Amino acid sequence: MRCIRVSDPDSFDGLVNGALKASSAVYVLFFGREAPGTNKSWCSDCVIADPLVREEIGKVENSILLEVPVDRSTDQDSATNTFRRRGDIRLTRIPTLLRWSKAGPSAIRLVEGECTRAGIRRYIALTDESSGHATPLLESEERAVTDM
Repeated sequence: MRCIRVSDPDSFDGLVNGALKASSAVYVLFFGREAPGTNKSWCSDCVIADPLVREEIGKVENSILLEVPVDRSTDQDSATNTFRRRGDIRLTRIPTLLRWSKAGPSAIRLVEGECTRAGIRRYIALTDESSGHATPLLESEERAVTDM
């Protein structure tokens, strides 16, 4: 797995497009930025999800993970947050994991407590384009996805 840090929101599209030229397994993780001094995210769900996301995405052949840090006050809570305003992302909570393709982000996303080991594995299977079809959702997952 290759990781790419998105330090500047203005570079997001260029980095995603570059990743898509190198791989069809491109994932984007929005998470709480690390606090200076501790190097730990201010978001407790992100601290739990981060190693799980890395481990499971790392098992996907030729995968690329774009890491997009979100600041507590200047980004996450701001109406001017680029990723909140974008119609294709609509970031509302973190962590948020999206699979990206040339058509844009998948309609299915993992958010907050859904970023468990089992949830990430299922998400990878659901959004796997190499098989030519997505794994069908269970009825309970369909309800959960429509609630996202």
